Amino acid sequence: MSMSLRQRYRRKPDQAVVAVQLRLETEGLRYRKWGHEQQARAGDWLVDNDGDVYTVAAESFARTYREVGRGTYVKSTPVWAEQAREAGSVITREGRTAYAAGDWLVSNHEDGSDAYAVGAEKFEAMYEPDT
Repeated sequence: MSMSLRQRYRRKPDQAVVAVQLRLETEGLRYRKWGHEQQARAGDWLVDNDGDVYTVAAESFARTYREVGRGTYVKSTPVWAEQAREAGSVITREGRTAYAAGDWLVSNHEDGSDAYAVGAEKFEAMYEPDT
C-alpha cells in the first residue's frame, strides 16, 4: 500500500472568482471540459476563475467558498493536493477530468474525496502551503 503525498494548501487571498448560482428550473446543464462531459444541476454554481469557466456542485460551493463582494467569492477552506506522477483522470462531482503528469490532484477533504485536477502553472498561481 503506497502512502499519499497529499499536503494541505490554501487559496491565495487575492484569488477571488466570480460566480452565479443556477437558480433555474432545469434538468441540468451539460458541457464538455477537461476532456469529458460535465453536468451541472439546478442550484449549482457557474464559476469564472480568471477566464476559466466551469461549474461547482451546490453543496461543495456552499461549504468551501465565502462571498467577499457582490458575485465575488474566495475559497475559504483548505484543500489537500499532490502532484500527479503520470497522466490519468479523476471522477468529480460534475463528471470526469483528465490530467497530465505534473498537474495537481486536489480534494476538498483530507481523505481525497470531492476531488478535481488543476494544471501545474494554475495551481502554483492560485494556492500556497497552509502552514
